[in-house]
Amino acid sequence: MLIQVALYARVSSEHQAQANTIESQITSLQEKIKADGLTVLKEHQFLDDGYSGSTLMRPGLERLRDAAANHLLHRIYIHSPDRLARKYAYQFLLIEEFNRLGIEVIFLNNQFGSNPESDLLLQVQGIISEYERTKIMERSRRGKIHAAKKGLVSALSTAPYGYKYIPKRDSGYGSFEINEAEAEVVRLLFSWIGYERISLNAATLRLTKMGFPTPKGTNSRWSRSSVHCILTKTSYMGMAAFGKTKSVPKKLRLRPIKGHAQSKKYSSYETVSKDKWIFIPVPEIIEQNLFEIVQEQLEENKRRKREKMTGACYLLQGLVVCQSCGYGYYHCRNSKRNMARYSYYVCGGRSKIPGRGHACDNKSIRQEILEEVVWKEIKVLLNNPFYLEKEYQRRIKELKTKTNNDEQSKLKIEKLKLEKSIARLIDSYTEGMIEKMEFEPRIKTFKRRLSYVEQQIMKFLDNHSQMSELTLILGRIEEFSARVKQKLEDDNWQIKRDIVKALIKHIEIAQNEVNIIFRVEPCPGATDNVFLQDCPRRICTQPFGAERCC
Repeated sequence: MLIQVALYARVSSEHQAQANTIESQITSLQEKIKADGLTVLKEHQFLDDGYSGSTLMRPGLERLRDAAANHLLHRIYIHSPDRLARKYAYQFLLIEEFNRLGIEVIFLNNQFGSNPESDLLLQVQGIISEYERTKIMERSRRGKIHAAKKGLVSALSTAPYGYKYIPKRDSGYGSFEINEAEAEVVRLLFSWIGYERISLNAATLRLTKMGFPTPKGTNSRWSRSSVHCILTKTSYMGMAAFGKTKSVPKKLRLRPIKGHAQSKKYSSYETVSKDKWIFIPVPEIIEQNLFEIVQEQLEENKRRKREKMTGACYLLQGLVVCQSCGYGYYHCRNSKRNMARYSYYVCGGRSKIPGRGHACDNKSIRQEILEEVVWKEIKVLLNNPFYLEKEYQRRIKELKTKTNNDEQSKLKIEKLKLEKSIARLIDSYTEGMIEKMEFEPRIKTFKRRLSYVEQQIMKFLDNHSQMSELTLILGRIEEFSARVKQKLEDDNWQIKRDIVKALIKHIEIAQNEVNIIFRVEPCPGATDNVFLQDCPRRICTQPFGAERCC
């Protein structure tokens, strides 16, 4: 009778699969099969490239078990038990399954017989293999947490875009250095989103048109996901976050997706609450204030309809929001009424709201009427210097709270101490009191701490500078107001659009009223419905009709 044999080989990581390390297993198995005077058919070579041994859901193993169940095999060759499975329970289950079908399992580095001692040895090796894997994973996890708490960037998996990693062998400890070419792209992105308030699509088009290489460098076309990933990294404001996600077992599907290959990953990641993150000081690329502005803008973009890639087509695009359902308003034209074309702002939730059984019943508003009313309110704001004066006074007060003189004095004292420590360390090394191997990591640590303290001092100086500039502006509010009045009478649509985007955060549409949420705090006497945090201005109290909105 012809003996049908099969071989099974596995490597667990994508890196091993790309490096073709599985070929060494195949070669050893083929040599053993040939030495036994047998041959293995190509269709009986079952391989799993890049699949973990901690799960049984592997395509190669599934085909091997199917072939065994159909009585197509008499003998299976495997390099070692941990290639079959990393868990002892799985090893025992598979070997018992094959033996029950009358199939002999041969491991190259283990010679097993049919006696109890051999079975015991296999069980012990399986348990040790599982224990070793768990111990390595736990040591790696705890080691990274310890390094992160000490402020070592080596705990991070890789350097973010905009930085380059300096390994331990070059600096005595791992560190990040700013890559100026990439950092310039980061500064541009934060400036566009934070100050110009453009959408992610517009930012990707700009980067692609300017010819900046993508983070991976594989192509010249930027994607929304790459831009969003950059804009949400805390590293750029000087604090890299460790432990933002955690690995959890992946919820397996009842059946694979049609037309898609089986996934090699059997774990997924969950977001960890921000209070559990560990922050590591790194060189700063952008200011913390700008980072927070961008995060607020990204959060607003999630809830609101933003501008299309072709740009804004109507004055309040991306700013009008439904108070009932939270959806943004979109532009719509209707030509049924009196055979004329009318433009409206229409709630995006009128057709469907996920999670609810009904659509939003908020009414539409005529475009020209709403824009006219909003523009009148903007003119009232800019024609009254008192509004701007109140806003600048609020900003000065906010800067004063951030500028703590006691904290600044402590930082200056710490800077002097670090400078003295560095000087003493250099003197000790010069006089031969310490060796080079001890000197280099210590001097690097002191310099890194000194750099961080100097950055904090510079922030205080920047706050002082901003306070001085705002104080000067307060003395010229009247002159600024006079110059703005000239722009208000200009019919240039783009100028109006820029003014609207700069002054209005969003416009809430309720059933019987419109609330304008200004970015600048309005005059307390302008309305009876003022909440200083969001600065709303209620301008409509009548039901909306076809001919009027307020």
